[in-house]
Amino acid sequence: MKENEEPFAFGEMGKQAMEQAHQAVDTYFETLKKTVSSSPSGGTEFGEKMKSYAEKNIAATHEFVKQLGQAKDFQDILRIQAEFTQTQLSAFWEQIMGAMSGKTTPG
Repeated sequence: MKENEEPFAFGEMGKQAMEQAHQAVDTYFETLKKTVSSSPSGGTEFGEKMKSYAEKNIAATHEFVKQLGQAKDFQDILRIQAEFTQTQLSAFWEQIMGAMSGKTTPG
């Protein structure tokens, strides 16, 4: 590969296919968000908290997928993956502690 050549460069057909894939992913996540937000929580504080956590996790995963789609090289992919993993582990522990402590606001 030449020094100034992009490793993930696509021809015009490849760019169109990637755009269609991005649109499909966006549609999938939007449908998933709508499904979760319209699902009943059981009318309990705990149910509402879990629903809120699910919505936040879906949004974070959607953003992660978008960022991966914009990666310029393998090192960028590794950086994005590491950041996502660290952020989600932190969110997971906050959610667990919030669920166990009975906090009313998800965090």
